[in-house]
Amino acid sequence: MSKSKRILAYRRLNDQQLDQLRENYHVDYFGKLESPDDPAFREALGEAHGLIGAGVKITPELLDAAPHLEAIASISVGVDSYPVEELTRRGILLCNTPDVLTETTADTGFSLIMASARRVVELAEYVKRGDWKASIGPDLFGSDVHGKTLGMVGFGRIGQAIARRGALGFGMKVLYSNASPKPEIERELGARRCEFDELLKTSDFVCTIVPLTDETRRMIGAREFKLMKESAIFINLARGQVVDEAAMIEALKSAEIRAAGLDVFEQEPLPADSPLPQMANVVALPHIGSATQETRTAMAQRAVDNILAALDGKRPLSPFNVEAWGDRLD
Repeated sequence: MSKSKRILAYRRLNDQQLDQLRENYHVDYFGKLESPDDPAFREALGEAHGLIGAGVKITPELLDAAPHLEAIASISVGVDSYPVEELTRRGILLCNTPDVLTETTADTGFSLIMASARRVVELAEYVKRGDWKASIGPDLFGSDVHGKTLGMVGFGRIGQAIARRGALGFGMKVLYSNASPKPEIERELGARRCEFDELLKTSDFVCTIVPLTDETRRMIGAREFKLMKESAIFINLARGQVVDEAAMIEALKSAEIRAAGLDVFEQEPLPADSPLPQMANVVALPHIGSATQETRTAMAQRAVDNILAALDGKRPLSPFNVEAWGDRLD
């Protein structure tokens, strides 16, 4: 370890985490970075050996401004903000934070299922407006969750955690697609792997939790919404760009599907002219998948541990592109 190496941190860290970094490295800290074009940030980037943060799209142009960079520790699971192939070509190690946020994000996913099905937000607003004058009628009835079919588009750690809540807690039948076979979880939950179109046609809840790649970008559009049941509820926890948002809005307006629960959008924050927040059959959250005090602290700590290990020449807890360092991580 060498005090001559510098770490550039551009996400809020607590005092203990900053002290941990500063014990052996100089730290340039931008806890509330507004833009990567900030001159002070650019100056620090030019001296950085390690980056730790999230919320900034790392481009090849930014990498050009960081000639000493050895490793990046992202405070996130998703890596779509990073040019992974370019990082690997330049020998820059990228680390992320899998596992740490699995259960918390699954909680968010299932809360969207429940809130959308039982019209929680819509009916809470109904009470707040003073419209509750008598028992509600069928026009405000929700849908059951227990015993229904939950279709998981993507079946990684978070998808499996959501499915576990549905199958074991609510007796839901679980289908999954766009994932390799998972025999152990199939045995545990009675889940069944099926073709994508079959999942869309038969599921009462279609929950999308896939990484954003060239293959998954806009994988759900007008054709896919037409395949879903009219009573189907669509849940998106992946990335907004996985869905054709205009097609989804049209499907919701025309009652091709019943409702949607969304934590991610094509543009974040939502633009002022987006119709989604005003639609009664939409539950829209501000990308809060992992946003609890406990989980965000744990994610930041994982990133701190990753960058310290990397800069000390040791294997981090969760390297993403191990090939960038080759034998250095063996």
